[in-house]
Amino acid sequence: MPRPALIAISHGTSSPHGQAAVAALVDAVAVALPSVHVRLGHVDVQQPDVAASLAALDPAEPAVIVPLLLSAGYHVRVDLREQSAGHAGIAISPALGPDPRLVEVLAARLAAVDPSPEDAIVLAVAGSSDDRANEDCRATARMLAERLARDVSVGFLAAAEPRLAQALEAARADGRRAVVANYLLAPGYFHDLAVRLAGESPVARPLLDDDPPAPGLVELVIDRYRSRAGSRGAESTR
Repeated sequence: MPRPALIAISHGTSSPHGQAAVAALVDAVAVALPSVHVRLGHVDVQQPDVAASLAALDPAEPAVIVPLLLSAGYHVRVDLREQSAGHAGIAISPALGPDPRLVEVLAARLAAVDPSPEDAIVLAVAGSSDDRANEDCRATARMLAERLARDVSVGFLAAAEPRLAQALEAARADGRRAVVANYLLAPGYFHDLAVRLAGESPVARPLLDDDPPAPGLVELVIDRYRSRAGSRGAESTR
């Protein structure tokens, strides 16, 4: 049987900067896996969508869909399974997070804005209607808190509470400055929203930006692919 293709599926964004950042990650994965057919698709906003990405494969070519998503919400648990149904030889890997490699990138991005020991740290996350996805983000906040040896609270940008504005208000209640750690994959709508809501609070860069993707992120995508490369048929992630 041929080696499965790697179909990296992002959420999709209208931001040219976000599009370029995600494409750079997938390009780096392709360079690291020269014998694997690597493609990029999207669940929303951009083309090719999942159906077009799968249709572009050779009919006999197996594939692993790797969600370039930070938590296992509706897109991972429902959309990808439904949109890959009927395609033989398709497996779906877990979402990217939670994972210690994401935490390392978060810590590095946060260090670049140089928070003081007295600053309150708030992790900005997109939020989901599926609380299992929100719990993935809370787990990441706990991992980041352990990594930094300091408290980290969570502020959601949509669908869950507390919203980022509320989380920042609570963090500033005792007169401290709040600094926003950015648990978003790339520039786009939610990053812009986080910057607006943060006001004067510094906001760290998203995990992917205009610099080369962190090696740990490339490694993470490859590990997710390899975790399903030997399986057959679409699978739930957890």
